[in-house]
Amino acid sequence: VQLQASGGGSVQAGGSLRLSCAVSGLIFGSYFMGWFRQAPGRQPVFVAGIRRNDNTRYADSVKGRFTISRDNAKNTVYLQMNSLKPEDTSVYVCAAAPIRSILAPVPTEDYHYNAWGQGTLVTVSS
Repeated sequence: VQLQASGGGSVQAGGSLRLSCAVSGLIFGSYFMGWFRQAPGRQPVFVAGIRRNDNTRYADSVKGRFTISRDNAKNTVYLQMNSLKPEDTSVYVCAAAPIRSILAPVPTEDYHYNAWGQGTLVTVSS
């Protein structure tokens, strides 16, 4: 299983970035996909998750600014980040969690996710 994140970079406050995560080695449509912030030595922090493009979940800190989407034909999940703030600075990691139930909500806890990518760095300057 491979999750390859890309699209990070440096941007000024108020700017935008679009992250991508290309996934291989699993049945993409059978997984929730999530984006987390990861600091060295610390637990990943949930940012956004998706089951379908009409079934998403966001951390309160990014609601209205970030949009998660997926393209199952391309096995890719995206994170569009607008109105970026310096506090959004972090390594962003994509992760996959198996969908075990038709009624299961998009998980926010990192322990539900069993496949992780390497992360991409986002730096927002003031």
